[in-house]
Amino acid sequence: MDDYPLLDVFLTMLWFFLWIMWLFLLFKVVADIFRDHELNGWWKALWLIFCIVLPYLGVLVYIIARGKGMGRRDIEQAKASEAAFKDYVRKAAGSAEGDGRASHVDELAKLADLKEKGALSEDEFQAAKQKLLA
Repeated sequence: MDDYPLLDVFLTMLWFFLWIMWLFLLFKVVADIFRDHELNGWWKALWLIFCIVLPYLGVLVYIIARGKGMGRRDIEQAKASEAAFKDYVRKAAGSAEGDGRASHVDELAKLADLKEKGALSEDEFQAAKQKLLA
């Protein structure tokens, strides 16, 4: 280890880290090319060939030309994933009884909504609530 100074170790680690970052960026761009619904198949093929044949230039040009759309697609995908997760949690929490019926909380919320809209009077609301909680 005497013939490999500490600064060279640091520079080697830095280059390795930058190479890994480059691979992540390249895969991110390739994934975005296939995820983009605005491009037709020929444009996707051209972008992919450009990024494979001239990777540094291809990725740089793609980021400059289509980077804003890439960020927008990332945000849309994150929102869709979050909405799907929340929907799954709601369904899993609502059917905790196992028989597929709506939970008592959902039923109470529906009753309160009907009362607010004026479809139920106070007496009808209280009677339905007592029946539900019994």
